[in-house]
Amino acid sequence: MDQPQTGIFALGTASHAYLEFAAHDAESADQLVRAVAGLREPRTTMGGINLVAGFRPEIWRRAAPDDAPDVAGFDRDIVGVDGYTMPATQHDALLWLSGSGYDVVFDTARAAIAALEPIATVAEETSSWPYHHDLDLTGFIDGTENPTLLDAPEEVLLPEGSPGAGGTILLLQKWLHDAPAWESLPVDKQELVIGRRKADSEELDPQADDSHVASTDQERFGTIFRRNMPFGTVTDHGTMFVGFSRDQHRLVAMLESMAGITTGTPDALTAFSRPITGAYYVVPSSDALRRWVPTDDTGRLP
Repeated sequence: MDQPQTGIFALGTASHAYLEFAAHDAESADQLVRAVAGLREPRTTMGGINLVAGFRPEIWRRAAPDDAPDVAGFDRDIVGVDGYTMPATQHDALLWLSGSGYDVVFDTARAAIAALEPIATVAEETSSWPYHHDLDLTGFIDGTENPTLLDAPEEVLLPEGSPGAGGTILLLQKWLHDAPAWESLPVDKQELVIGRRKADSEELDPQADDSHVASTDQERFGTIFRRNMPFGTVTDHGTMFVGFSRDQHRLVAMLESMAGITTGTPDALTAFSRPITGAYYVVPSSDALRRWVPTDDTGRLP
């Protein structure tokens, strides 16, 4: 089976940068894929940085039609109860860089931007960092329902024999928190919103139907491997949702549940947090990307 991009499962990194690119030319799919693949090839020094690369589903399908899963871009807003909106801000390519320190992430990100400049420009940039090891900025533990690293590849990678095998589908969103409103709630009220105890992340029993846990229950939607991280400044911050799945329908169903489309009742957390971006990316296997790397200075592909 084709091997995944290892950065998907590289836990414990302290600094992150998410660079979303817009191609200069709508017909430059091959050039964009080749340029991004070249950033990962062995002759390029990444300075100890994990690099995960993804593409707008339509771009990957145009470049590699035989290796493209059934995925669509995030091209329309999701509008839920009372007009609550999850905006569509789809771009053409994503580079997610992570490492032990922001200095090396910064330098590598600048080099990647320069390498892609003839083909694409940065349309959205976000830097992230861990908060008290595994908390998000609500103060609750994040990723509690994630599968273990032993189980995650089988759960979230496209299976052998299917288009895109060894790759995965990424949902990327920036969620901005209303920190003053959230922090004005006593802990017991926050726990009702989340559906877990704050101290140890144990699920409440019973829990409200509109709690965040109930609205995003993986037993209903299927496994999503979350690599969420905090982002922003002291006065303007939130959560970068980074969710990987082998099936886009799981991701769509989760968002529609949160917006209240399927239940008529939105996720209680949406009263305190709102997405300001939204995009889907096909994250090909490392082997699939390697096929786009020129084998010599003439630029010929294998």
